Amino acid sequence: MDATTHVAPPPRVVIENVRPRVDDGRHPVKRSIGETLEVHADVFVDGHAALAVMLRHRVAGASDWNETSMEPLGNDLWRGDFALERLGFCEYAVVAWPLREREAMRDDREGAVESPVLRVRVDRERARFGAWYEMFPRSAGDDPTRSATLREAAARLPDVAAMGFDVVYLPPIHPIGVTHRKGANNALVAAPDDPGSPWAIGAAAGGHTAVEPALGTLADFDAFVMAARAHRLEVALDLAFQCSPDHPWVRKYPEWFHHRSDGTIRCAENPPHKFEDIYFFDFESAAWRALWDALRDVVLFWVERGVRILRVDNPHTKPFRFWEWLIADVQRLHPDVIFLAEAFTRPKIMRQLSKCGFTQSYTYFTWRHTKAELVEYFTELTQTDVREYLRPNLFANTPDVLHDYLQRGGRAAFQIRLVLAATLGASYGIYGPPFELCEVDAIRGTEEYRNSEKYQVRVWDRDRPGNIRDLVTRVNRARREHRALQFDHRLRFHEVDDERLLAYSKTTPDLASAVLVIVNLDPDRATEGWLHLPIDELGLGADVPYEVRDLLSDARYVWRGPRNWVRLDPATAPAHVFVVRAG
Repeated sequence: MDATTHVAPPPRVVIENVRPRVDDGRHPVKRSIGETLEVHADVFVDGHAALAVMLRHRVAGASDWNETSMEPLGNDLWRGDFALERLGFCEYAVVAWPLREREAMRDDREGAVESPVLRVRVDRERARFGAWYEMFPRSAGDDPTRSATLREAAARLPDVAAMGFDVVYLPPIHPIGVTHRKGANNALVAAPDDPGSPWAIGAAAGGHTAVEPALGTLADFDAFVMAARAHRLEVALDLAFQCSPDHPWVRKYPEWFHHRSDGTIRCAENPPHKFEDIYFFDFESAAWRALWDALRDVVLFWVERGVRILRVDNPHTKPFRFWEWLIADVQRLHPDVIFLAEAFTRPKIMRQLSKCGFTQSYTYFTWRHTKAELVEYFTELTQTDVREYLRPNLFANTPDVLHDYLQRGGRAAFQIRLVLAATLGASYGIYGPPFELCEVDAIRGTEEYRNSEKYQVRVWDRDRPGNIRDLVTRVNRARREHRALQFDHRLRFHEVDDERLLAYSKTTPDLASAVLVIVNLDPDRATEGWLHLPIDELGLGADVPYEVRDLLSDARYVWRGPRNWVRLDPATAPAHVFVVRAG
């Protein structure tokens, strides 16, 4: 080497532990538009040199970076943030260099080091916050002998909107197969007038891009979507990638399905369930590319008809790489599309689906009932790295799950689970009308509704005594009016002296919105105890009176200090949802 040649020495700065990140950058973190991404990193250098540390960020695909200074927090920890203003992906990284002199120009970047580039997926607000209402359109009428139409179902939309929901979610609306059609209560042999399960997709009238004739036509569906928009509702469709034996694809593309050794197509199984009326696709067949493209085109068909939310049925039974490809391909064209994973499966699989691109995920909330269970589970969802990529959507019931807690607890149990779902989760849902009517009729020893809408048309008396529509409306109004309930990350649990009482709060970072929730988890007995609040975290003085107003009853109380007495009787009100204001 020529002695006169200048070779820069190795860089001295170390950048470690840039966060948030998921799997060292293999997958993006998730945020919604309008949020600020807060980034931390450990940055240090040998000796006592001062450092310049910058947070770089840009829209993915842009050539130039934007930069903002990061501030030191002590012990070599640095913090910075930037606003998320566009849908899609943004990139971010940390760059740092030593300052030769404390007063040196900060753009002298000799010896600069840059961290690996990380990504954040920016979705629209509905990905973070929304109230979902699931309904079977065929049960929206007044005649139990026939399916209601989509136009009749549209007449129910004002009621859904009046209760304060944001999304109306429909089970599959496609033609229903006849072969091995299921009868009432999942009977293996259907009666001549049984309508079958909507998840047995495909018949002579068409497949995944057609509408069940009993519901109407594509024009009727378009009218339903328009009617929903007129009531400020968004339509979510069920995306079930499976076929009845009568689906046109079974005859046209038999190579897309699993076959037995004798050459016949194998019916679907999702242990412990077996579905004689359904065929699953073979995602690893020799024709996998054509199959994948066809399924992607199904999604695009409905997206182009105005559907921007898809609830995906059993995604855990399809390859992860398929979902990663499909979701990316759809969102490349339509970045506002939301995918909800209906996957009641093992935790690692649920997490992987979220990493692969699913916008939201079902959860184990349905099976978490005790104080210890709820605290442990929601601490995991909101205070660990899981929160960076898995957005929970808390359904209080589903057509498949009427939990024993609801069956035994009756009306008070429905009220309790409603308040928990709607305040623990920024996104939550109910399956109605059974939920707001507090329907408890189940097949003995199971979580299955008796006379389930999955297999038959039901007519509901939506005004029957004992319904909780008013409470649903109040809860949804509270969610819309109080921004603290529209986020999950700032959920905090609080000490209360009885295991049947659960207390928690949500706040905005500036404490402009603070909501305190106290729930009696016992639907049968009144419960009381001392509540212990970290009043500094709520922006309250140590010995200053403050008002708590119940958003459910409008009752007002003046409290002082961190320790206050609460009593909740499920016969009258099993929960408080307090807005907290300094006195």
